Amino acid sequence: MSADDEFEGFEDDDESEVPNQWLTTLADLSMLLMAFFILLFSMSSLDTKKFTDSFQSVKKAIGSKGKQLMTAPVSVRDVSVMVEQAKLRQQIINEQRKVYDEFRSYVSSKGLEGVAAATLEAGKITLNMPSGVLFERETAALTDKGKAALDAMYEFLIKVPGERVNIRGFTDDQAPSPGSRYQDNWELSSLRAVNVLRYLVSRGMSPNRLTATGLADLEPLYPNTTEQNRAGNRRVEFVLERWIGE
Repeated sequence: MSADDEFEGFEDDDESEVPNQWLTTLADLSMLLMAFFILLFSMSSLDTKKFTDSFQSVKKAIGSKGKQLMTAPVSVRDVSVMVEQAKLRQQIINEQRKVYDEFRSYVSSKGLEGVAAATLEAGKITLNMPSGVLFERETAALTDKGKAALDAMYEFLIKVPGERVNIRGFTDDQAPSPGSRYQDNWELSSLRAVNVLRYLVSRGMSPNRLTATGLADLEPLYPNTTEQNRAGNRRVEFVLERWIGE
């Protein structure tokens, strides 16, 4: 065998072992681009035909070698469902932002600054009332001041019937005093949440919209190191979520 033959054989072996790890990177990048285009389409008017053509172009760009990286074929119907879900999610977030802004205006108009606060995150609105506004220390019975505060909360909640409300009771990290009628903070926080729910129902709110949860000293807003921080952790939250179809 000549030197040229040996050299040609070496070239053939080298070409047969060309790595193809780049296909994985290309497929990942293509799928990310597809997700990005889905998000863009969810925020605009959808032309299903154009979107489908774009998606098919991405698959074609991957090529025949990339087919093995596709775990399952994606139909036009699947793409449409993905886009509709993204559009619905964005619509819910926009509606929740409006409700959040309405509540902040409502708080100002009612002079409830310092009594009720609100946060908005990922389409979920959390309304916060300190337990000291609603209850005496280590009790679960609503005070007259607390009932007045809940009357104001009720007036707002009936204006947004599409919201489901989870009432969540919280305490600080200190256990009830010896001789207390409550066994622990779980019982105290749960009864406070339930009593708030019962009061709103007594005012006329549909019980189908309401749930109650006691979380004791879980999820503190502040470190339980000072009395001021503990007072901030003792609270009742109203978590507002808009269900699909509402």
